[in-house]
Amino acid sequence: MTESRFSRVALIGIGLIGSSLARVLRREKLADEIVACDRRQATLDTALQLDLADSVTADPAEAVAGADLVVIGTPLSAYAEIGQRIGAAVAAGTIVTDVGSVKAAVIRDLKPSLPAGVHLVPGHPVAGTEHSGPEAGFAELFQERWCILTPPADADPSAVERVMRLWQRAGMKVVTMDAEHHDKVLAITSHLPHLIAYTIVGTATDLEEMLKSEVIKFSAGGFRDFTRIAASDPVMWRDIFLNNREAVLEMLQRFSEDLTALQRAIRWGEGEKLEELFRRTRAIRRSIIEAKQA
Repeated sequence: MTESRFSRVALIGIGLIGSSLARVLRREKLADEIVACDRRQATLDTALQLDLADSVTADPAEAVAGADLVVIGTPLSAYAEIGQRIGAAVAAGTIVTDVGSVKAAVIRDLKPSLPAGVHLVPGHPVAGTEHSGPEAGFAELFQERWCILTPPADADPSAVERVMRLWQRAGMKVVTMDAEHHDKVLAITSHLPHLIAYTIVGTATDLEEMLKSEVIKFSAGGFRDFTRIAASDPVMWRDIFLNNREAVLEMLQRFSEDLTALQRAIRWGEGEKLEELFRRTRAIRRSIIEAKQA
């Protein structure tokens, strides 16, 4: 049976996902030692106070020394530098994984820096909230959600199995797929909705002051839900859009075409077209609820 316990886990980035994983590691007793790495000392102090790590450091190379599992949970723009900094310190046999929302970029930025014998298994736990920081994490974040692994073609099967088992212990359902396919799927299910939310809330903030105050005062479920999405980490989402630009732009073009068709239906009073669309979209919502992803 594949080993499920790790001797030393290095969490590079201890925000919402990293701190939630740390709580899972504690709960399931999956690590003999946890080391947290972050650029901000205040974040590291909080990680210690919350007992999310046994030791902390601002140096990624120090964090990965002696680790048999490295989990990168930083914004995507930091991956290339982190890869360069840990390349000489990470030992053969170590598994390096991550929690980023774009996968082709992860392989591009990390794989060249990792020495032979180090196993890269990119991952994306599809779970989160609009909150960030180690205080925001909770072990139940991953329960019944999907985790997508995108191992390169030459990935070690036992390393993939260990990462899969880790996320299963966190309560996730795990699937593997090609990195490029992942990025197209997430462009429509996650990235485009966030882009739309940022745009709608941005439009509201550009309204004249009196109208803006009434928008906030009378926010019903629709606008309120958009503001929740638009409150997500701005650095993380900046990096997602820049690193998955081709897939996002493709889905944005499709959305623009559909939006134009919807605009035309409203202009010409084509009620049947509108109702048919709304029936189809309601069925999608019901399917999501049935799949327990609501």
